[in-house]
Amino acid sequence: MMVGRFLEKHTARFWLAAVFLFLYIPLLFLIVFSFNSTRQDGAFTGFSLRWYEALLTDSRLVEGFWLSLKVALLTGTLSVVLGCFAAFVLVRYRQFSGRTLFYGMVNAPLVMPEVIIGLSLLLLMVASQRIFGFPERGFATLVLGHTLLGMAYATTVIASRLQDMDRSIEEAAMDLGCKPVQVFFLITLPSIAPALVSSWLLAFTLSFDDVVLSEFLSGPGVTTLPQVIFSYARRGVNPSIYAAATLLIATISLGIIAYSVYVFRRQYKASNALKAA
Repeated sequence: MMVGRFLEKHTARFWLAAVFLFLYIPLLFLIVFSFNSTRQDGAFTGFSLRWYEALLTDSRLVEGFWLSLKVALLTGTLSVVLGCFAAFVLVRYRQFSGRTLFYGMVNAPLVMPEVIIGLSLLLLMVASQRIFGFPERGFATLVLGHTLLGMAYATTVIASRLQDMDRSIEEAAMDLGCKPVQVFFLITLPSIAPALVSSWLLAFTLSFDDVVLSEFLSGPGVTTLPQVIFSYARRGVNPSIYAAATLLIATISLGIIAYSVYVFRRQYKASNALKAA
């Protein structure tokens, strides 16, 4: 009887712990072996920073990191801006010609394989370059392709927040004399700020670690960090890859932690304001 109660009480915690271990133990091993003193993969022979030093002297990895960072920063910003406008149109203007088609096109990248998206974008870029002479495969095409995918995710996140938003606040502001543009920037945007931040982080992460789209859209001499890691891994295990992957994990983790702190502080201020009222 006692055993049954114990299992019933702790089964959920057990499965939760098992899922987290399944997801994060491989990452933990990767991080640990990035500090290994030798190239051996099966045994940790000692702590060393030699692979991080080798990483800093590897020009391909360093250039790939900075390229991925620039592309991800620009992609996150463009995705949020375009996704905000798309979500606003879909939620606030429910009746307009072509709405169903627009909704389907915005959400298509969410369900379409990235290989298909990358191949179609490659054909489009090649045809556009032949006709107009622009764009050449490189930084611009990477940003455009990543923004297409990031915008779809940003639109979904922002649209869900707009649907839950209380419109009476906007209506009250307009009754008091605010113009629609003022209402959008002074009322709507601050209200959906958490959704904007989470959308930016999601688009940034998707862009920063993307391989499939980047393989189709990058040009000669333009290689992102995930592409460099993937090309190195195909030629054999190099512990410098572990160091690069660890830095990649650290960059994404810092973004998640920063967002969590932002949300916590926002909720803390809101709770204090309610208590004061």
